[in-house]
Amino acid sequence: MKNYDIAAFIWPSYTGDEPRTRIFWPEGYGEWQTVKAMTNKGYKGCRWPRIPTWGYVNEADSRVMEMQIDCAVSHGVNVFIYDWYWYDNRPFLENCLNDGFLKARNNKEMKFCLMWANHDATHLWDKRNSDRDLSTVIWSGVVNPQIFSEICDRTIEKYFSKDNYYCIDGCPVYMIFDIDNFIRSFGTSDECRKGIEEFRKKTAEAGFKGLHFQVVHWRDRVFNWLRDEDSQKGVTSAKMYDFLGIDSVTNYNWGGVADFDGDFNDIADNYMNYINEYSKNLNVPYYPNISVGWDNNVRFNDFMPGVVENNTPENFKRACEKVKDFADDSIKNGVMKAPFITVNSWNEWTETSYLQPDDLYGYGYLESIRDVFLED
Repeated sequence: MKNYDIAAFIWPSYTGDEPRTRIFWPEGYGEWQTVKAMTNKGYKGCRWPRIPTWGYVNEADSRVMEMQIDCAVSHGVNVFIYDWYWYDNRPFLENCLNDGFLKARNNKEMKFCLMWANHDATHLWDKRNSDRDLSTVIWSGVVNPQIFSEICDRTIEKYFSKDNYYCIDGCPVYMIFDIDNFIRSFGTSDECRKGIEEFRKKTAEAGFKGLHFQVVHWRDRVFNWLRDEDSQKGVTSAKMYDFLGIDSVTNYNWGGVADFDGDFNDIADNYMNYINEYSKNLNVPYYPNISVGWDNNVRFNDFMPGVVENNTPENFKRACEKVKDFADDSIKNGVMKAPFITVNSWNEWTETSYLQPDDLYGYGYLESIRDVFLED
């Protein structure tokens, strides 16, 4: 089987170069502030504190990213998916991509693409307030059709135009994190479909074969929150994907479809059982995900339920092998159009789901990726 495109999500918060980060992390070096404050709280599965092998580096520094790119590629990670944000009528946290990755002298050695993380911004990122209130919306992830049109133009000009932007079948891959907020941005699913069609038109006019529009799948459910006059009110996720013209789905992490609590091996099995069955209901490819783990207590003072235990590099490697088997079959059967597998994540330290090396497992997770996916 050919080499895989192992695409790791990047959470671009590990920098103080974006002034608005100080709303959440006032010490001025991004969410490293929260990582450094985490201690062993004594709950089952707590494996903190953890120290990054590379230190609390500024990932908006091109020299830092040159080192990280070299490490990623040598271990089989050849695509970075940058979480991308738009709040308060302008981009947020673009520095790690614009000043770090894109100015790295070796960035052509790997591909990149965007996932618009269009969820609301709450006090989740602010440990001073996260235990008290997660309902307050600081910035909404909902925009409007005009703003989305501007986002499309900006994305095509600044990112699709790069030679190393990741494409499937010649079409730039653009991912949406929150399909609900995306539909709300247009008012109805009918208008949302028009917005996607317009994005496709703009991309084609820019000289591309087309657009590969991908969404993050969050379990199958019925869209009952839509307006009564919405033509798709009451449809399932699969039918909504068909109506909107989605090209494929993936997961941000296993918590999107499995109970992210308990033994890693059990959760991996539950995830594989889900995608093996659910993918049969879809008319589009299901690109699988590999998750390192989950423990979001780093962002809270009080205990938050939901901790993945036993996610050692050895168990992670076995999960990689299962995902590879799924992908091999999907490619062989002509379902997956590219050897594309997403990984959560490159650096989600505050969700305890990262490939980067630390003082607990060293380079163990990266070595697992290398051993399973990287061909000589």
